[in-house]
Amino acid sequence: MTAPAEPSGVYISSARMYTELRSLSDGVTRVETKLDGIGRGLTDLSKDVADHESRLRTLEHAIWRAAGGAAVLGAGSGVLAQFLMR
Repeated sequence: MTAPAEPSGVYISSARMYTELRSLSDGVTRVETKLDGIGRGLTDLSKDVADHESRLRTLEHAIWRAAGGAAVLGAGSGVLAQFLMR
């Protein structure tokens, strides 16, 4: 009979596996923490964007009202000028 063949391949001890698993777990925890921070930042950013959008809409309405008022005043003064020149 021949002696059993020596196993080929790589042997990883239980202690080494545990160490690698803990390292991987710590890495995942760090990534989760960073993702939570990014999520909070995006929530704050969306609130800022909504606020800026509201402010822009208010300014646009004010500009259109001012332009309409200027058009009415311009037309009125033109009519008044024609009436006074006669």
